Amino acid sequence: MTTPNDNTPQSIISDAYFDAGLTQQGQVPNSEQFVLGMRKLGDLINLWQTQGLKLWLLEDVSVTLTAGKGTYTLTPGGDVGMPKPLRVVETYYQDTNGIRRPLNTMSWNEYTRLSKVTQQGQLSAYFVDKQQTQLSVAVWPVPDTLAAAGTLHLVVQKQVTNFTTLTEDMNFPAEWRIALRWGLADEIATGQPQAIMDRCQQRAVAYRTMLEDWDVEDAPTRFAPDSQGTHAARSFR
Repeated sequence: MTTPNDNTPQSIISDAYFDAGLTQQGQVPNSEQFVLGMRKLGDLINLWQTQGLKLWLLEDVSVTLTAGKGTYTLTPGGDVGMPKPLRVVETYYQDTNGIRRPLNTMSWNEYTRLSKVTQQGQLSAYFVDKQQTQLSVAVWPVPDTLAAAGTLHLVVQKQVTNFTTLTEDMNFPAEWRIALRWGLADEIATGQPQAIMDRCQQRAVAYRTMLEDWDVEDAPTRFAPDSQGTHAARSFR
């Protein structure tokens, strides 16, 4: 038989079934096992992309502003045509001279308490509305003619591209393969002898923890006081 590529669903599923003691050395999972393995591996990946940052999924998305328009959707057929991102990590505004200015983020409470949502001017804050099929970003103040000449930039976390065949390359880097393999083994090991279930669970947790700890930015993290919180505190004095 042809040896599967290292970082494909077929390879990961085959190794996971062997690790879980459901196949023997040299034995290939049957068609039903591959179908189950693909479904469970897909579930695992869709969950894992919500945990940690996943640096390779970050993308700087440029949004063309329109004077008087305050809300922009990110979805196929929306203002920015793309699959719905998982989240907005950072946001900044870039003027026509190329000068960047970070924007403050607003919660639902802060956004709904705005006295005049339609107020126009230079952008200072943004609000992210995450719905089932689309992600919308509202900016405030709403851009006026001068502000609309610049560009809104959203650093978003994209969704992992789900696989559809056994032999395609995974959308997770190769270094994540061992964690995916043992994570899947842990999922399918239910009903096996306790020693096998314990081994699968322990290795799944260990490899996942190693990679989550490794998947961080190389630059140091700096913390700054929240100016919004300072303003809020002063307003009660």
